[in-house]
Amino acid sequence: MKLLWYAMCSLFITQTKVKGCIYDGFKVYELTSKIHSSALDLYRMVKNESQYVLLSGRGTIVMVHPEAQAEFLYLLENNQWEHRVLNQDVGLDLSNAFETNRNLSNLYPYKGHAGTDRYYTFDEINRYIEDLAQQYPSRVFVKTVGKSYEGRTMKTIRITNGDGRANKNVILIDGGIHAREWIAHAAVLYAIGELSNNYQKHAQLLQDYDWVILPVVNPDGYEFTQLSADNRFWRKTRQPINESCIGTDGNRNFDFHWNETGAYWDPCSTIYPGPKAFSEPETIVMRDLIQSLAGRGKMYLTLHSYGQYILYPYGYTNALPVTWRDLEEVARAGANAIMEATGTRYKVGCSGSSIYPIAGASDDYAFNAGFPISFTMELPPGGANKFDPPASDIDRLVKEAWVGIEAMARKVIQKYPLKESTVL
Repeated sequence: MKLLWYAMCSLFITQTKVKGCIYDGFKVYELTSKIHSSALDLYRMVKNESQYVLLSGRGTIVMVHPEAQAEFLYLLENNQWEHRVLNQDVGLDLSNAFETNRNLSNLYPYKGHAGTDRYYTFDEINRYIEDLAQQYPSRVFVKTVGKSYEGRTMKTIRITNGDGRANKNVILIDGGIHAREWIAHAAVLYAIGELSNNYQKHAQLLQDYDWVILPVVNPDGYEFTQLSADNRFWRKTRQPINESCIGTDGNRNFDFHWNETGAYWDPCSTIYPGPKAFSEPETIVMRDLIQSLAGRGKMYLTLHSYGQYILYPYGYTNALPVTWRDLEEVARAGANAIMEATGTRYKVGCSGSSIYPIAGASDDYAFNAGFPISFTMELPPGGANKFDPPASDIDRLVKEAWVGIEAMARKVIQKYPLKESTVL
């Protein structure tokens, strides 16, 4: 459950580095209120964001600066919060995870395919989809759709059955709008591989539908998280806001009820919505992609972590859309398929009431633009810090996610068959 990841003070990112990780000595606590206080109440209690980072969790999870440990425990005791320690040393875990991924990269170099053994870089992901287009020239097509703030080329992959028909229905998928959610990127890659390499198995999914996938919405942020363990928890884009603060939360930057709720105007906040809607080159790319496909688009799916949720609009309000039963039906198909296959329970519901208010989110925007089915899928947590599943967990998590994605797609295809008039 992702709940709120409140502002990471710029001190964490810009302070002079000493040997080791800047998160050395940070602890992660899982909390439970004795008096049913909310996560927002907790945030108000620990509002010094240079000392505390409210992560998330069913009982609420907080990362605490080494110098604030005693004060934090005092606050918990006096505000009736129970606690247990999830991670004794965040920096040590992050450093170990980084070293493991680097070693895997050296042992298993990129060879024109994407396995589930490690996390891939942005350049490797682009190279992978380009290789698929060369391997399957009649079924797989790569298109440049824009550039990030730092100039990285953003590409979509369109996967078809190769029959040449135009104006098919579309399923649009993206991942990685939040930089630190590496498992989302991995799950998107796995879906691409399944549709491209296992065509006979998934022919029905491609008969009347094209799948258009943008693997990495936030390439600058994603690459920044891979530079060192110090940057692992970076969430936003990388366009500077002022001399002190960098980046915007892309999932609060879309022009649908922008900045009405669920964001913080402090430019250093990790849920800063930007100076205006669509202030980021990356969200402009997504806007244009959504709008270009809205006439044919039947499902939009954005992959995130963490939480085990399949969430549908709206995020800006608790009110349900008129067609919520259609959304619920498709989401339940995915959640039930995962439960049957692996026993993992995904919660289904409206974003605004199931987790917390989010205005300016991509799923709300796509739904309003004309996609009748629009979801955010929050993958399960991993690692001691929840956002960093170890490489050994990738295979299990991405295969499980695909079970749900495939089941939802089949339900969408059943509910929204291609109209004969659109077949050329």
